[in-house]
Amino acid sequence: MPATEKSILSRLYIVAACLVIFAGAVLFKLVSIQVVDGEKYIALAETRTTKMFTIAPNRGNLYSDDGSLLATSVSKYNIHFDAVTVSEKDFTENVKPLSDALAKLFNSESSHYQQILRKARQNKNRYALIARNLDYSDYMAVKGFPLFEKGPFKGGIVIEQRTKREHPLGKIAERSVGYERVDENGYRTRVGMEGAFSEYLSGVEGKRTKVKIAKNQWKPIGNDNIVEPKDGYDVYSTIDINIQDIAHHALLKQLEHYKADHGSVIVMETKTGEVKAISNLGRTSEGKYYERLNYAIGESHEPGSTFKLVNLVAALEDKVIDTSTVVDTEKGRWKIYNHYVRDSKNGGYGEISVAKAFEVSSNTAFAKIIHNNYKENPEKYVNRLMSMDIHKKLGLPVKGEGKPVLRYPGDKGWSGLSLAQMAYGYEVAMTPLQTLAFYNAIANDGELIKPRLIKEVKEWNKTVKKFDKEVLNPSICSKETARKVQQLLKDVVEKKHGTGHGLYSSNFSMAGKTGTCQKNYVSKDPDKLKYISSFAGYFPADNPKYSCIVVIHEPDKSVGYYGADVSGPVFKSVAQKIYATSPLIDEVDVKDTLENRLEEAYQGYFASVQKQHKEVPNVRGMSGMDAVSILENLGLEVEVKGNGRVKSQSISKGTDLKKVRKIVLELS
Repeated sequence: MPATEKSILSRLYIVAACLVIFAGAVLFKLVSIQVVDGEKYIALAETRTTKMFTIAPNRGNLYSDDGSLLATSVSKYNIHFDAVTVSEKDFTENVKPLSDALAKLFNSESSHYQQILRKARQNKNRYALIARNLDYSDYMAVKGFPLFEKGPFKGGIVIEQRTKREHPLGKIAERSVGYERVDENGYRTRVGMEGAFSEYLSGVEGKRTKVKIAKNQWKPIGNDNIVEPKDGYDVYSTIDINIQDIAHHALLKQLEHYKADHGSVIVMETKTGEVKAISNLGRTSEGKYYERLNYAIGESHEPGSTFKLVNLVAALEDKVIDTSTVVDTEKGRWKIYNHYVRDSKNGGYGEISVAKAFEVSSNTAFAKIIHNNYKENPEKYVNRLMSMDIHKKLGLPVKGEGKPVLRYPGDKGWSGLSLAQMAYGYEVAMTPLQTLAFYNAIANDGELIKPRLIKEVKEWNKTVKKFDKEVLNPSICSKETARKVQQLLKDVVEKKHGTGHGLYSSNFSMAGKTGTCQKNYVSKDPDKLKYISSFAGYFPADNPKYSCIVVIHEPDKSVGYYGADVSGPVFKSVAQKIYATSPLIDEVDVKDTLENRLEEAYQGYFASVQKQHKEVPNVRGMSGMDAVSILENLGLEVEVKGNGRVKSQSISKGTDLKKVRKIVLELS
């Protein structure tokens, strides 16, 4: 055989061998993929075409103390159309009847829906949007329409369900009700009661399989979930919606009048610590007010003269003074080192008793009492305050509680002026709720109770967990001291020289203390000097049922800034209206009927509202609670159908109020 033929034949053998080896390798890989890695690649293929999605459960409802809804989860539905799964016969027969039904339900044109359906059929669209954000009744109606009634495989209906959290009270108590939000990274933001009690409200997620039909588009497989979601428990709060409404509107009215930056009101049941109302309103750049932040719980600030009660209790407990001890107010100016302590009254009050010094809120008297009696042993003073738990947080479940500030001798910021400054509420800091807890303890003869926002957790009618009264300190002071200062708090309002006498009412008794504190006082610019006005106390004075604090920041100085003028009237309005709607004590003359008290309590409020409106206002889109409040205050009888926000009103806006007796609101 010639050499050339041998060479060619050798090459052919080599090529054939290579082909055999390559074929063997391919065969081995195929066997490996099929047998060894088969399950892995099948799973990978499935993940690219099907995917397990989580289904958020319905959060439990959040209720007020009487069972009224504060927050609830409402299911919303999006309806899509899969034009590929429907047979030509079914589509042709049902496209017009389906379009007619959709048009009738959504008040549109049949041709509009025919165009959407036919275009989806033509483009083989498997996820054409038909309707968005349907409530349950509309969703059930759509499910029964021609073609869609055949289900997802024959009828092409694709249902996407989600839950939306709604607050029937609208903006009232919005920060206290709160929310829980989850960002794209899974980070949770928890605010208010919704956040604090999320472990009960949130429930357990479900699972559902969806198939990928296009880029970033997934269609649910079938109608059933793989794992059904478990709804959260219902939480019953301590909030009383009537008291909340009273507190909200009383605060709003005063903030608007004084053009203040922000403010808060808290009403607490004295014996139990149940918070019945907590309102926080902040000002926008346009001068409107809304629940911006939870100032009542989160904002720690210098309390000013409301802190004099703490100092009075401390000095009485240490027996360095008695209520009859005489103090010289130094003509309203007392110099300590290079600093002057001044009274609000020019010329001071002369030589007065400790009792009167408290009633007139003399800064010089209290600065002398605390400085002169503790300057040799300031640790004794601070230790006494600590024994009353002034330095501790209340330990609330709601996140963001402000930290109280109480310096100890030797700490940074402590100086020779500290005792005198602390005597009338500077160089210390407390939140409004922390201050109220102390006043509430005095009303309880010294028992410090933890403020409480929740009563119980339920699953349907079964109680899962109950929350009872919690005592933080059984005795912050002796009963003797508590009784003495109770009388002085009462005298602040009842005696003519008391700083709170302008709040006095012969119909019911109140006890409390005014407070006026400077902000930005270290600045030399007088325009930057701001004020905090406050009033803290309880009512009725002799048998307290509720304690209350009102704190208003940065009122317009040209209008007024003293606590008695700015915050005191809010306290009185809240107390008066609560009292008018639910009499609290037996000592009232029975001739003073509920109707008379209601008329007296609301007379000013009715007048101000009616001056603004002579015609029926437009309340569409408002929360039912807000709408009813406005319309009833205009003297109308209101009938409500449904829950949520106002969808329609039976009397159109602009109608003369004199011609209207009753109005019907439909809520969605």
